[in-house]
Amino acid sequence: MAKSKLNIPVKKGDRLELQVETLASSGDGLCRHQGYALFIPGGIPGDRITGKVNKITPRFGVVDILERTQLSPDRVDPPCPVFFKCGGCKFQDLSYEKQLEFKVQVVRDSLKRIGGIELPEKIEAFAAEQQYQYRNKGSFAITGKASDPQIGFYAEGSHIIADSPVCDILLEPINQTKEWLRHLLKENQISLYNEKHHRGLVRGLVIRHSESTGETLVGLITNKGRFPRGFLAALKNGNELKKLGITGILQNINPQITNVILGKENKILWGKERFKDKLANVTYHLSLGSFFQIHSGQTIPLYNLIESWVDEAKNKIIIDAYSGSGGIALWLAAKGKNVIAIEQFEPAMQDARLSAEDNGIRDCRFLTGNVEEHAPQVVSKEQVHTFIVDPPRKGCSPSVIKTLMESKPEQIIYISCNPSTLARDLERLEGYQLHDIKVIDMFPQTQHIETAVLLRPVASAS
Repeated sequence: MAKSKLNIPVKKGDRLELQVETLASSGDGLCRHQGYALFIPGGIPGDRITGKVNKITPRFGVVDILERTQLSPDRVDPPCPVFFKCGGCKFQDLSYEKQLEFKVQVVRDSLKRIGGIELPEKIEAFAAEQQYQYRNKGSFAITGKASDPQIGFYAEGSHIIADSPVCDILLEPINQTKEWLRHLLKENQISLYNEKHHRGLVRGLVIRHSESTGETLVGLITNKGRFPRGFLAALKNGNELKKLGITGILQNINPQITNVILGKENKILWGKERFKDKLANVTYHLSLGSFFQIHSGQTIPLYNLIESWVDEAKNKIIIDAYSGSGGIALWLAAKGKNVIAIEQFEPAMQDARLSAEDNGIRDCRFLTGNVEEHAPQVVSKEQVHTFIVDPPRKGCSPSVIKTLMESKPEQIIYISCNPSTLARDLERLEGYQLHDIKVIDMFPQTQHIETAVLLRPVASAS
């Protein structure tokens, strides 16, 4: 039997008058034209636009905006000079109230559609007080001529750098440090990486900063090679280092043809290989590549929420899986909880052990390795009260889900940065159901979403 011909009502190159109806989970505008879904990057619900179809598929098309003929009442003026070029933020032109509504709705839709989960009528969102100048880490691409370095984030869907002296969501000392390094690279004519030919020395920057301690850590990401002596001498300018709070400058060597930012080898060019951050009364030692929440002002409410959820654990075992540099584990252990942290990235575990020693924390054990390996060993020996998982965007593997169900903890806390994989994993966790859920706006001005979920066994969830 012949397949029926798909009836796509538009052709590539068509010009259309459209009204943006809603936002897709990607943060792009979305409307339906004769029943056919059209994504409109840069569109906000309420915008009327003239657009050109630049892509069609059997299920959807993509439209480039040529002109906004009527602006949405939810539009605001973006402060960033390269907002419409840069792929870093998507929502600087959307009112903050509507950003929060979008994030809650994406979580609601994902959990209902993918996970089939019954949700409360209202999901609370933790709004951010700092909606700009909050991000404590900047990862920048670098290219161009030695006489004119291009430093910034990539334009969306490309490897074209949107160069700007300022990024409005970064802590200001990160911008200042980046511009100081731009000046030194230019002044010393340091060769810059060419992605096409895989030549040139400097390919990126990672800059981390703590508002609470004022300390900054710098990573110069390079191809194989050495910096000239003049540049190294300029890096060690005491006045600039003190002004910027720099505690260490590292050369991270990444000779691979890859989109992965950091390589495996670090060389200390000056100072230390870590810096200190502090949340409330807990001090954290952090290395260049270890995971730590990006918005310190939102991390404290998140950790306080988790602390309240584990209050009944008393001195029973809590597992913090995918623990990064020990953010959650150390926070809870500092409050007297008995925690086992599991993390496969060895430098992050070294950070966590140093932090535990610095804070005088003894009720926290650190296991280096993957969760798939260590979690079954722990639950075979210990009665676990709370199992916390904070996985990467891909979520938990089937073997971790299996361990969670077989160990039968009294509760599971799932911290997620991807509503789709959160919904998938919650649907797999048979025998547990939702007890509480919060959306934490860890990433203002972007479409990214942090969700905290508390699960308890079906019999006791109510």
